[in-house]
Amino acid sequence: MATSFTETPRDLAFILSEANGMLSREVLTIKSGSGKLSAGTVLGKVTADSKYVPSPNASVAGKEGAETAVAILGYEVDATSADVPAVCISNDAEVKSLMLIFEATVNDATKRAAKLTQLRAVTIKAR
Repeated sequence: MATSFTETPRDLAFILSEANGMLSREVLTIKSGSGKLSAGTVLGKVTADSKYVPSPNASVAGKEGAETAVAILGYEVDATSADVPAVCISNDAEVKSLMLIFEATVNDATKRAAKLTQLRAVTIKAR
């Protein structure tokens, strides 16, 4: 009987380089209802409550503001039924673009490029 395993993205594996110490990292709150998120998920900040969700392509009711990518989740979390504090990369870092995970509506090269440009605005550079 054969057994197969699926490996999820490894925590922080998407980082090429970051600022000294903890300058690139910040503990952010992942909003309840976001579900199970993998390390490397591109995040946006919800204006109304300052919590973070996977950054959608366009504004979504209840998640206004999150359409602008501003951080990347460092560790896998489960925010299905409760807010979760999580270590994220929020500035001054270089990351592997092929290891980033985008929200489902960010579904083509043009939309992904827009997210990478948004991250560049907070000094996260994708290579």
